[in-house]
Amino acid sequence: MLNLLGVHHIAIICTDYARSKAFYTEVLGLEIIREVYRAERTSYKLDLALCGQYIIELFSFPSPPPRASRPEAAGLRHLAFAVADIEATIRHLAAHDVACEPVRVDELTGRQFTFFADPDGLPLELYES
Repeated sequence: MLNLLGVHHIAIICTDYARSKAFYTEVLGLEIIREVYRAERTSYKLDLALCGQYIIELFSFPSPPPRASRPEAAGLRHLAFAVADIEATIRHLAAHDVACEPVRVDELTGRQFTFFADPDGLPLELYES
């Protein structure tokens, strides 16, 4: 049996580095671990943590091609964040001009969840724990 220890990180390529960096750090509140400019690739790599745990690599590349994500395209569907209070989190996002879909209830768990998008349209989910 394969002995996986956990998810190490999630890599995201953005089209506007400054905008996405502000979104993930200022709006979502992820902390910067390390930021590197890789001149040979004309690319930034930003390592971000959530609650002290390394979670996201944010990359910038010149002219990345668009990726299909909706409706229900094959591949990674979305990235979900656990939250304690979904309504308070939605209010925080709204204060930063980030729109959320109407709150739904998971029919299997009874938990509330909603979706929103990052600056490039990557679907993100809030799931009330």
